[in-house]
Amino acid sequence: MDLDQYLAAKTPATLREITRRVMFALDRHPLCRGIEFEVVSLPRSRKSNKSNWTVTLQAIEPDALWEASDIVADIQEAYELAAAA
Repeated sequence: MDLDQYLAAKTPATLREITRRVMFALDRHPLCRGIEFEVVSLPRSRKSNKSNWTVTLQAIEPDALWEASDIVADIQEAYELAAAA
């Protein structure tokens, strides 16, 4: 495995772990505290390197929208939903 593949590899995590990471990350930002969200699993695509999960944001203030989106995007770049055992 070369360095680029190693750096691009996503860490597998359960839905619960991803939910906790998103919750803690949003709570750390003053504009994003109290945002209601749900982590949703998506079908895995063979051809795409996109995330196999997404977050639906609810009850979000307009000022917090971009910050919350950036936070979620950063987490999506780092984690993928682990395959069910």
